[in-house]
Amino acid sequence: MIRKFFPLDKNYLLEEAQLSLQDTLLTQLVENVKICHQQIHNPLGLEDAFSQRLKKYQTKNLKPLYNFYQNLAGVYRYKYGENQLEFAWDGRDHTEKYKEEWSDSFVGWTTEFCKHELFIQAVLDLTVFLPENRKADLAENRMNHFALKHFEVKIHKSRGIVQMKVA
Repeated sequence: MIRKFFPLDKNYLLEEAQLSLQDTLLTQLVENVKICHQQIHNPLGLEDAFSQRLKKYQTKNLKPLYNFYQNLAGVYRYKYGENQLEFAWDGRDHTEKYKEEWSDSFVGWTTEFCKHELFIQAVLDLTVFLPENRKADLAENRMNHFALKHFEVKIHKSRGIVQMKVA
């Protein structure tokens, strides 16, 4: 269960839809990061030990990315989630609608994030290089900082998500 990020964080159908897509979307993120890294650092597709390792890597443990995912899901609910159910005129139930909208947003945001080298490196540190990288917490912090800076919010332990004041 995702923790409550703000007092009106009560859209349980949206939260459930986000949780059900967690592993699928994170696997997709890792694959996207691998492709982006190859496009930036190996556009000719030359085979070396590093690029082979990157290509062979199969995502097994997504737990290091869960905190990032849950923070991004909380920011989505804060910025775009409504507590009131609306009429679905197309015949879909709300969970299907929420899954589609959340997936589109997550993929769009992470695709934008993948344009930045620091984000790509942080994801690789938490996945491909995790057994070697003892300081994985730093990579997780970099990813969360990157996302929160993008949305101009902060996550406080006691107050939850708070809009940053930009002067």
